[in-house]
Amino acid sequence: MALLPVSEALDRLLRGAAPVRRSEMIGLHAAAGRVLSEDVAARLTHPAFDNSAMDGYAGRHEDFAVVGAELTVIGRSAAGRAFPGHVGPGEVVRIFTGAPVPSGADTVLIQEDAQIIGDQRIRTKFDPGKGRHIRPKGQDFCAGDVVLRKGDLLDAGRLTVAAGMNHPELSVFTRPRVAILATGDELVPPGSLPGPDQIIGSNTYGIAAIARDNGAEVIDLGIVRDDKAAIAAAVAQACAAGADVLVTLGGASVGDHDLVQSTLVASGMTLDFWRIAMRPGKPLMVGTLDGMTVLGLPGNPVSSLVCALLFLEPLLCHLGSLPARDRRGKAKTVTTLPANDKRQDYVRARLSRDTDGTLKAEAFARQDSSMMHVFAQSDCLIIRAPFAPEATAGTICDIMILRHPAR
Repeated sequence: MALLPVSEALDRLLRGAAPVRRSEMIGLHAAAGRVLSEDVAARLTHPAFDNSAMDGYAGRHEDFAVVGAELTVIGRSAAGRAFPGHVGPGEVVRIFTGAPVPSGADTVLIQEDAQIIGDQRIRTKFDPGKGRHIRPKGQDFCAGDVVLRKGDLLDAGRLTVAAGMNHPELSVFTRPRVAILATGDELVPPGSLPGPDQIIGSNTYGIAAIARDNGAEVIDLGIVRDDKAAIAAAVAQACAAGADVLVTLGGASVGDHDLVQSTLVASGMTLDFWRIAMRPGKPLMVGTLDGMTVLGLPGNPVSSLVCALLFLEPLLCHLGSLPARDRRGKAKTVTTLPANDKRQDYVRARLSRDTDGTLKAEAFARQDSSMMHVFAQSDCLIIRAPFAPEATAGTICDIMILRHPAR
């Protein structure tokens, strides 16, 4: 199978995966970052009554229109404590922001435009215009109005209006479920004492972080030895848990000890493609098994993380109906980058800013994909297209932003 370009591989991955359509009711505090699974209509009218937009005096415009008129203050209206009476000619009510406008009043004169001339008496200093500083009933929304729509991402503004519409809970799409399976006889969990031919299995934690950061629920299947029966049992566990995505770490190639792909195919997986024209991360595998998307990532930690950012992240945004995360950017190279070969290269680099604010990317001298600490220090990946010519220092290049530098 020929090496597949990154863009074509991503397109095929997303086209083969349908967004999650399960839903659940959750409380507002838990709903931030979730996506509505149905329209939301107001259960009440807001404001429920005409109210004052300012502190001042509520009265009749025909009285306020006479600048210098002296008016009698007959009461007070505050939020939660409305004035119960009626405002007549020559009368006003002291009113505060958010308070109900009393019967008979049609305008609010702000307190700066009123001169206090005695006990319960004011003199007008300005004509505010009829209806000024009054928020009319239903100005925001009325009972029955559909304010939020299915597919809306619940951010601070939408949660606030949902609460204002008197909804304590909302129906949202469930989070995509991602099962993560690490394979390899050489792997032991963190905190273990590795044998002379063993290493610490680290990939799961970074991949799980990427999954959770993109709205997924993570099912950790642990580390499974290089044994077809053990791998098949873990795959069955992912299916039984209702995983939408199975991410395997390592063993997706076709070497003597790479058993994941063959075991999955034997379990009924339809293999779409594997082997991508990229570096790091060539041995990436994509398939489907009983409606579950299978994403086989390389066992190499850095390759695994790069592939997860390129493929798992957009897949989860697609499944969860979330906006695609845009990590694209441009930066000037600090050092010369050599000409590239037939694979798209993702070069780990630090970011800084020039005096004019332009981003600068300084590639690390060592790019070996086993070097986790270099990836941890990287702010971006410089994207080098297949057969890209040498890029001298100062060349503007495409980058994939991992984190922004301090300003």
